[in-house]
This record gives sequence, C-alpha cells and structure tokens, in this order.
Amino acid sequence: MPESVQEKVLDGKLLAELVRSGAANLSQNVQKVNDLNVFPIPDGDTGDNMLLTMKGGANASLEGCDSLSDVSRRISEGMLLGARGNSGVILSQFFEGFASAFSGMITADTDQIKAALRKGVEYAYNAVVEPTEGTILTVMREATEYTYTCNATTPGELLGAFIEEAKRSLKNTPEKLDVLKKAGVVDSGGAGLVYIAEGIRQAYNGQAVSAVLEMTAADKKADVNFDLFDENSVMKYGYCTELLLRLQRCKVDPDTFNISVIIDYLKTIGNSVVAFKTGTAVKLHVHTMTPEKVFEFCHQFGEFLTVKVENMSLQHSGTDLPDGDEFEVKKDDARRKFGVVAVAAGKGIQDTFREMGADFIVEGGQSMNPSTSDFIEAFEAVNADTVIVFPNNGNVILTARQAAKLYPGSDVRVVESKTIGHGYAALTMLNTDGDDVDAIMAELDEAMAGVVNVEISRAVRDADMDGFTVHTGDYIGFTGKQIVSCSGSREQAVYDAAEKIDLSEHSVCMLIRGAKASDEETEKLVFELPKRNGGVEVYRIDGGQDIYDYILVAE
Repeated sequence: MPESVQEKVLDGKLLAELVRSGAANLSQNVQKVNDLNVFPIPDGDTGDNMLLTMKGGANASLEGCDSLSDVSRRISEGMLLGARGNSGVILSQFFEGFASAFSGMITADTDQIKAALRKGVEYAYNAVVEPTEGTILTVMREATEYTYTCNATTPGELLGAFIEEAKRSLKNTPEKLDVLKKAGVVDSGGAGLVYIAEGIRQAYNGQAVSAVLEMTAADKKADVNFDLFDENSVMKYGYCTELLLRLQRCKVDPDTFNISVIIDYLKTIGNSVVAFKTGTAVKLHVHTMTPEKVFEFCHQFGEFLTVKVENMSLQHSGTDLPDGDEFEVKKDDARRKFGVVAVAAGKGIQDTFREMGADFIVEGGQSMNPSTSDFIEAFEAVNADTVIVFPNNGNVILTARQAAKLYPGSDVRVVESKTIGHGYAALTMLNTDGDDVDAIMAELDEAMAGVVNVEISRAVRDADMDGFTVHTGDYIGFTGKQIVSCSGSREQAVYDAAEKIDLSEHSVCMLIRGAKASDEETEKLVFELPKRNGGVEVYRIDGGQDIYDYILVAE
C-alpha cells in the first residue's frame, strides 16, 4: 500500500506479500535471466534456479504466523529446502540472514531492515568458499552498502535506494568479471535479484505482481497416460506418496519430536521410506498401497503444507516394473558405516556410478540442478554414519554443501567434483576400509588432480571466446569454461579437442556417448582416437546424457 497510508514498519503479512510479488516478477522475466548465459551451450538455468528457490519461500505455509520473526523464518525454511544452483543457494542464504536478523521481532523499522540486509549479505558471502566479485554477491552487497549512505527514513525510500544501486552495480558487473565482458552480458544472478527487488517494490506500492507463478522446466512433469490404468487394471505397484507436514505445538512439541516415530510406522505400511525433519517441518516419501493411512497417522502431529499421491502404474509410463519396487533405492534398515551419493543425468552414466559403488543417484546435472531437499532425501535413504557426496557439476556443489549443513543425521562430506569425469575418477579410487574420513577425502582430491574432462556440445548462440569464432549450431569442445575446439562437425570437434589437451600424454580415456550421438560415429571415434593420440586406451560408455554429445575423461 502507499507509504502515506501504511505505517513505516515491515510486518509479517507485508513481508509475505513482498516475497510473493518478487517471485512473480521474476517468473515473468525468468527467460531474460536464463538468456544471460556466458557460455554458448544450453546451460542458462540461473533464472529457473532462482525462481524455484523463491517459490519455496513464496509458497511456504504461514498458518499461525503473525510476527515478522515467524513469517521470515517460514519463508527462509522454504527457500533453503527449495534452493537450486549457486545463485539459488546464495539467494536462500540472503533470506536466511533476514530471518536471523528479524528473530524475535513483531515488526521492523527502517534501521532494522538495513541491519537485516547487511546480515543477509554476510550469510550469502559465508555460503561461498571463494566469493567471486561481479556476481549476485556484488550486487546485493553494493546495494546494501548504499542503503547506509542514502539517508532513507522509510522502508519505501530504503527499497528504492537498494534497487537504484543494484541496477548500477549490475551494469558494472562486466567490469569486475572478465568472462562477462567477453560475452557481452551482465551477471545473470544479479539480474534475477533486481527483478525480485522490483517485484517487491511493486507490492510495497500497492501494485503487487499477481500473475500465477509459471511452471519452469524443472517443475514440469511428463504427460501422464491415464489409459495405462483402466477399469480392468489391478493395483500392483501402489502409490508414490509425499507430503510436507508442519508440526503444530497444539499437537506435539516440535522441538523434541523424534522423526523415527513416523519412519517406524511408515515401514509397516510401505517401502522406499525417506523422512527428515527441518525445524518444525517434516518432509516424507513412501511407496504404499494405503496412502490414506499415511495421512491419518501424520495428521496427529501437525497440519499438511503440501501432499502428493501418484499411481505408480501411471508414473512410470507403463514400464513393467520389477517386483519389490527395485527402480528406487530403499532406505536400509541396517545403519552402514559409509554411504555414497552421486549426481548424474543419463541412464548409462547413472548405471555406471551405481556399478562403481554409488548407493543413491540424485537425478540432475547441467541445466537441471537438484534442490537442497533432493540431497537431504538422498542422505536419509543412504542411512550411513558418513555420507560422501559427488556433485559432479560446479553449479551443484553449493547446494550439496547447504544440504550437508542442514542434515544432522550423518557426517556428510562433499567432494569437489565439478564434472562427471572428476566424479568418475574419484569414485574409482574410493576406499572406505579406513576410519580416517579426512584421509579418504584427501585421497579423492588427489585422484581428481590429474583428470582432464572435455565436454562436446552444440552452440546455442554466436560467440567470440578463447580465440574461437563460434556460430550457432557449431560443435564446441571445452574444459571448464575454456573452449578448446570448434567445428561444424561433431566428430572433428572431438579430434581437435583431444589434440588440444594432449590426449597422447594420458594413459587412458573414457569416451562417454550422449543421447544425440550415433553408434556408428562413436565406434569410429573409439577406433580413431588411439591412432591419432599415441595409442591411448579408449573405453566407451553409453552415457545417454542430453546436453553433452560426448564427454572425454582423460587420466
């Protein structure tokens, strides 16, 4: 509402309106954020990640919450669990800082909001081991610092000053980060923050963005064929049942409630049980023939925030599932000493990681980053004293770390595997016979040190980078964020990349075939690469990954 009418304080109800409007405005501009892609391959998912994170807060249940303290805590919890990607995790920590600063407050005045912004920046920076300037971190920091010098006396003036400086900071990000300057774009995460702030200002001025939050690619499910279960079908696989429960003080003490009460019951009526407690929220997953019993039992402890029940005969598109529901890892009843969680996309890569010892595969990777909640579910399912996590993507590491901090049930260690190749090499060297976890992690770091990972993908836009003139549709080979080959021929892009990384200096190479690469071309590469590169041994893996036509892992 206009400032002349409203009190010059921020309360819980207003905060909820601001966050929802910020998320809605981001949803209307999410593709613009995605398109601010530094690298010319299909990895522009910053907008999606930030939107899914914001939606976690915007859709948080505020039942029974009136104070600014309670509302900010609920919003923060939703964002922490929904966070995806580096920008999403940083954004969730920004709001976690708000919740910390607003703790115990009914309302906040201008000075207290400034202090909350500063606390948010502190939390965001602390979430990143090596903060990089010229990113969303810079935009939120410089905008916050400006609010301390602009003499704002009301929340409205403060918000206007924050946005004004955020836009200036965003425009200047290419001067702080050379990769942005070369690509001719501003930082995507910073742009997302500006869109969120602008949506917040609209709500503050009584013109909230009211559009329904649009589903993004990460939200969408495959079309369901309801004919797969007709009037003559017999229920065989049961229901995939999930819910988010808010523990209620009128029913139970949330602070002392033991999640094992729910887990033990679910084991009696189903399998594939995963359940964990974060604050006063309980999230659970179970496969059962009687989902109504799940709801009846859990209702005695709290109220439902979200529920989902899916007939698994439809969920898996008619695939003849094996008896015992073997398509998903179940939680072991027996606690193990070590457990392994790996992130991978593509059936072949996932199967390979399982064969190498991964106990749980988190679906995801490039352009489809898993959430904090996805990792926590995996940790719970593994049921181990120590859980070793292989993120296998640079944009997933931060989310894995956040999940590790939130999960109290195990000693969770995150391996710094930024690519599938690094994860593959480290997993081959994993030896859990000893008791020294620090020594095990050091050995994994050492195993990754000599690995070169090259990915081949098709360019989605023109670019001039690393001495290459890239045209849309070209095949480019790159290691990290450096382009090492570019060709109109996919096969030639592989040969050129192999030469560039001195493949002949390595003893072995894994050639991981993507979903778009042909069997004939792959066979030719397996035959030709050794001839052209000093007889290096080349092993083929049919990975089935979508984004990368080929992945070369040289050791």
